[in-house]
Amino acid sequence: MPENEESPTTVGKAAGPEAVKETESGSVSVRSTERREFDAKQTKRLLRKIDWHILPCMTLICLLCFLDRSNIGNARLDRLEQDLHLTGLQYNNCLAVLYPFYIAAEIPSNMMMKRTRPSLWLPLSMFLWSICLLSQGFVRSYSSLLTTRALLGLFEGGLFPGINFYITQWYRRDECGLRMAAFFSGATFAGAFGGILARGIAEMDGVGGLSAWSWIFILEGLLSMLVSVAAFWLIYDYYPSAKFLTDAERYEVSRRLLADSGPVSTDFNMKYVQQALTDWKIYVHMVICMAGFCPVYSFSLFLPTIIKNMGYSANNAQLMSVPPYVFACAFTISASWLADRRKQRGVFLLAFQLIAVFGLALLAATSNPIVQYTGTVFAAIGIYPQIPLGLAWNGSNIGGSLKRATGIAMQVMGGNCGGIIASYVYLERDAPRYTTGHSILMGFVGTAFVLTLFMTAWCRRENARRDAVERETPTEQLTPEQKLMERELADGVLWFRYTV
Repeated sequence: MPENEESPTTVGKAAGPEAVKETESGSVSVRSTERREFDAKQTKRLLRKIDWHILPCMTLICLLCFLDRSNIGNARLDRLEQDLHLTGLQYNNCLAVLYPFYIAAEIPSNMMMKRTRPSLWLPLSMFLWSICLLSQGFVRSYSSLLTTRALLGLFEGGLFPGINFYITQWYRRDECGLRMAAFFSGATFAGAFGGILARGIAEMDGVGGLSAWSWIFILEGLLSMLVSVAAFWLIYDYYPSAKFLTDAERYEVSRRLLADSGPVSTDFNMKYVQQALTDWKIYVHMVICMAGFCPVYSFSLFLPTIIKNMGYSANNAQLMSVPPYVFACAFTISASWLADRRKQRGVFLLAFQLIAVFGLALLAATSNPIVQYTGTVFAAIGIYPQIPLGLAWNGSNIGGSLKRATGIAMQVMGGNCGGIIASYVYLERDAPRYTTGHSILMGFVGTAFVLTLFMTAWCRRENARRDAVERETPTEQLTPEQKLMERELADGVLWFRYTV
């Protein structure tokens, strides 16, 4: 298992005494090195090497996390409600109860991951939620299903913000979007894979005296448990202790991160948590994330039901839920790749928000199943890319590792508030058209559009203001003592520039 280290943004002795000198705070100084920075070909080779060792495992874990959380939507088509005698809003309550516990776990979990190490914290969380999902296959009442869903949310809560923070400790800000999209593509794969898997498991109905929905929870819980055990050895911590990197590569990762964000603090100090809690920009991103996650969760929980009400059988509805996720996955990765190349986020978010509104409008406007199904495809294409784009945007605009860890967790907390709302967007009384639910989601995406437009304009204006101030007082004229004091200001320092 990879060894732990005190700070993910310092190299220390691993790079060799000739490679780098350290300031009094322990941060790496780019100017005090005899090594040359990597050229474009070497950098590309380094990034591919990191990608190969980091992303596959993270993507698989993300896939299983979303699969384990949303497979209740597939189980619903296999008589879950009838067997547990759920009536009224009881099914929706079982969906919603996951999210308050999920939200409560996010900030403490990110702090624990920074305090301990990813190779311990993430697999442990996964192992615990696997037990909860496995137990969910044996529930026999409404109250027991509520309990297992609540515990599932508690143990899953740290994964998504944790992985987002983890990515920022390896890559520059303009490289994080594609990597976040790569592991978030696991969520879209979960939607596609979940439908296919549920269709196959449906053939096990009655085996061992258990219904098909029980086997969905049991088999998928066992799969996650096996992966969690392997993850203890598959997950690397941070680059200073990564054995797959050479000393020169470790130094280059450190140099690139420092050159990208400047010498901001990486200390574990609660004042940086307070900085995040009082930063208004993070709260705006929380609302944008909530307005993005609400349709994501609504789709993942209800898409099989929506398609079934278009006139398809339960088994065909499971299979017909796959294509929208395939399109969503392709656009999620390609959009984030292009956003990284252009070093912009806001304009891409605005475009996909408009596509999402168009798709939801098609769903709400007609009862024609062909047009409605086309609407699900456009809605999925517009909804899913918003999440990695928004997370990369917020994460890249927060300076300092602990403030960033807290700010990302806050953003995902806001997003999962959308999960509570999503549980009640599509109600049985609105079937088969669900016009009210589609209209609610259009309102949320419209709100996100307005706030995204505002943040894009603000970031551009603030960058221009800092450019003007720096022309009058260049950063080079600051003394080392002044720079050491300013490094504690996180993204408030003069040399920090916001991604737009």
